[in-house]
Amino acid sequence: MKGIVLAGGTGSRLHPLTRVTNKHLLPVHNQPMIYYPIQTLVNAGIRDILLVTGGQDAGDFLRLLSNGKDFGLQHINYTYQEGEGGIADALRLAQHFVDSEKVCVILGDNIIEGNICEAVQRFQQQQRGAHLLLKEVDDPERFGCPEIADGRILRIEEKPKQPKSRYAVTGIYFYDATIFEKISRLRPSWRGELEITDVNNMYIEEGTMTFSVLEGWWTDAGTFASLRRATNLVAESGANKLSSTAAPTREAD
Repeated sequence: MKGIVLAGGTGSRLHPLTRVTNKHLLPVHNQPMIYYPIQTLVNAGIRDILLVTGGQDAGDFLRLLSNGKDFGLQHINYTYQEGEGGIADALRLAQHFVDSEKVCVILGDNIIEGNICEAVQRFQQQQRGAHLLLKEVDDPERFGCPEIADGRILRIEEKPKQPKSRYAVTGIYFYDATIFEKISRLRPSWRGELEITDVNNMYIEEGTMTFSVLEGWWTDAGTFASLRRATNLVAESGANKLSSTAAPTREAD
């Protein structure tokens, strides 16, 4: 299994901080924000990683991460997203990298207390389709929110005014290689972006979407409030915890 970290965008909700640097290079407690999603992939045994970035500060990622030695990696791949086309548009740039393999996609501002080892193992056993990690939250209207019945996701609505559950779709997604064919069928939303929620609903419609609920805390860090929350959570309890039973014994492939 390959891993993709999406770290583009303008970070407009964090202006003026992001006028001089990419959002994902801002500190969260004692590390740059981008360290946390990369470590999430590495902890799950995923070593073949692509970073998608954009904007005027893309070169700073190369200076910070180099070839990934801080994570025990020998190499990190990079690609560049021009403009603001949305999550699915950024993911589209990874087609050459993913080829025909399964992939774990994580947004660059997503930080978790624990790990995704169990979800990786579960998706490896899933013949085709997609798998989402959900988390119960107080404000599901801020996120993609699933309607769930009989252990199945019926549909996902993006930022609903009247959420049909208390769950949010976290920024951690698992896809098979048909993800790129699905992206090719997308049309821009009213925001002018290719929406990842539309892709997820395609998997739901074909009956190949599964999900699990993430244990431990989860937060994004894309606003001042969530950035402060992320910093406090990491300082208080730590992030990317890997128990001995969860530790991968080999690289996820």
